[in-house]
Order: sequence, then structure tokens, then C-alpha cells
Amino acid sequence: MSEPLLEVKDLRVRFHTEDGVVHAVDGISYSIEKGKTLGIVGESGSGKSVSSLTTLGLTRRFRASIDGQILFGGRDLVSMPEDQLRKIRGNDIAMIFQDPLSSLHPFYKVGKQLMEAVLIHRPVGRAAAHARAVELLELVGIPDPKTRVNQFPHEFSGGMRQRVMIAMALANEPKLLIADEPTTALDVTVQAQILALLQDLQQRLGMAIIIITHDLGVVAEISDDIAVMYAGRIVERADTESIFTRPQHPYTWGLLKSIPLLTSPRDEELVPIAGRPPSLINRPSGCFFHPRCPYVREEHKRVDPRLAPVPDSPGHSVACLLSPGVRTQIWQGLEAGRQPEELRHEYVEAPAVPAGAGVAAPGVAASGAGVASSGAAVTGVATTEVTTTDGADAGQEDES
Repeated sequence: MSEPLLEVKDLRVRFHTEDGVVHAVDGISYSIEKGKTLGIVGESGSGKSVSSLTTLGLTRRFRASIDGQILFGGRDLVSMPEDQLRKIRGNDIAMIFQDPLSSLHPFYKVGKQLMEAVLIHRPVGRAAAHARAVELLELVGIPDPKTRVNQFPHEFSGGMRQRVMIAMALANEPKLLIADEPTTALDVTVQAQILALLQDLQQRLGMAIIIITHDLGVVAEISDDIAVMYAGRIVERADTESIFTRPQHPYTWGLLKSIPLLTSPRDEELVPIAGRPPSLINRPSGCFFHPRCPYVREEHKRVDPRLAPVPDSPGHSVACLLSPGVRTQIWQGLEAGRQPEELRHEYVEAPAVPAGAGVAAPGVAASGAGVASSGAAVTGVATTEVTTTDGADAGQEDES
């Protein structure tokens, strides 16, 4: 395995407000290699955008407390002085922001805004920068770029404005492109065009991409790996195929079951995730997902799970207190169209997980071989690394 282009280690971002401390990002770690694509998915408020804004140093001004490391080419971006970080931002690392209409300045023509990105980082004149702006518009598929370069943002459609934002991000051929909800508010056909464009540009330029979205369908085709975030944490991480075929976390199940499928009956209703995302100031005790989880047990309300490897699935990790066997049985039931309430009664309240389903049969081992652990697993509670909490973060003083 090659050295990662970007490596995030135990990143924590907290914002100090009048209402309390917002734990926006809470100890996430991930890495991405050159030429690869990482999808970060989750609902609004899960910390996806804050983690990437912090990579670019854009959260430093908002009374934020930042801990951990963000290593880019072996250099820590968290501790890097602003003047050095400014040379990387927009040059080696670029970002496509969520709303192109508000990200583009309405008073300036798109050509001038593209030229600015070039002039800041390259020792070229205005004529060369203008030529580069025309070249970028052509690169992202905007017709008649020599004319469109002299138009204002409001003269472009939503899909075309998004292409302009992509062109701006690519102005200096970055090594890493962060795409924050690049297809939000675009119709399905334009979404497909934007995703195809990103894939094509990645192959041509060899850059790595982090794509942030709330829609698993968006990352299904483009991502090599997926990290699922909830309440500021990564709750599941794996390659794309494993996330879609062998998901392990109830939150991931909820995201997948809320996606409409062409193979589903026309009258089949989508299953939304119950409840709302938790407050990041006053977080729930135990597992942060327990207030919304259909499979919650009393232990889950006081025990805080940590990411742990999934058996027989290399590179796959999950933060869930349900045992691997129970998780497998529940997902198979959901895939078969069964309801969560029925599966909860069968596998959580009165579980009967057969041996060979990812959990050892209870008692079939010599002393000291983990009989107690397997017994706990059969009751639906995994014995992974956990921490008992009462609302506070594990090993961390509750600042809220």
C-alpha cells in the first residue's frame, strides 16, 4: 500500500458558543491515497463539512478548538502557520463548496474570479490567466467558453455554475479535491453529468477526491471507500462494496433503506430514520445513535462504542454494540423486506443466533477461550472496546 496523500488522526473540532460547546468533530481518523476517492456521508450536522473546512484551515477564525493531526505530504496542517497554509489552500488542496450561487461573487464576471485563483498561486500575467480561465471552462464542458468567460454568475444555469466552481477548484491542478455536496439542488441528469465529470477529471489529472454528501446513491459509483458520520464521529468505514452489501451499523442501514430502488415495487414506501440528529452541545449518553435506533438495549444507553474491526471483512470497522452475528441477521432481514420491529423482537429482545453466523456458539470453548464474551455476544451486545458514559465523551471532560 502506498503512502497516504492525506491522513487525518483523531481530529476534534469544538466551537465555543453562548449556548455551550459544540462538539462538531469528535475524534475522527481516515486517510486517502493519490488517485483514490473517499466518500463521507451523513445527515446535515454530522460534521462532514466541518472536518474538510478544518483541513483547509477555514475553521480557525470561529473560536474553534482544534486537536489532532491532518497530515498532507507529511506536514501537519493543524499546526501550520496561516501564511504557509495559504500557499497550499487553492493550490495543492482545493474545495468545491456547497452552493455555487452564493460561492460565486455576483458583482464579478466568472472569468475574473477564475483568473484570481490563478494569479494568486502562479507567476503569470493577466493575459495568461485569462487564457487559463477559458481553458478551464472548456475543460469542464461549458460551451463557447470564450464568450461565457465574460458573463456573470446569474447568467449561468445551476448545473453550469457548479461546473464553474469545479473549474475554479481545478485552476492550479490540485493534488486533493474536496467536493462538498457537489450535486445538491441539481436535477438527476445534471447530477450524473457532474459526477461523470469529476471521474473523468480525476483520471486525467490523477488527483484524489473527497466527496461529501448525505446521499449514499451519489457515492455509489464514484467512491473507492466510504466513511459514514453521525454526531461528529465516524460510525462505519469500509470499501464501497462492503458498505452496500454488508453494512454493519443501524444508521447505515437507515441511510440505505431510505434510497428508492428501481427494483422496488411502485407502492413500496421508503423507510425514513426516526427522530432527529442529536444536539452536539448536549449529546446523548452511551451510543449517540441510541435515541433513534430500532434495536437499542438498555446497555446501549450507557456504553459508548468505539470503532472496531468487523470479523472476516478486512478494512471494515464499525462502532456498534450489537454483535456481528446479530448485525448480519438483521441486515439480511431488512434486505428481505422485513420490518425493524419484527427483527428487533427476533434478534435483539429474544436472540437466537446460530453458530457460524459470525458469533461463536455459547459455551463451546475451553476455559479462558472467550466463553463469557461469546455469551455476551449472543445476547446481542458486542464486547468491543467500549466506555461507560453519562453524557460525556469517553476519556474527555464534558465541556458542555
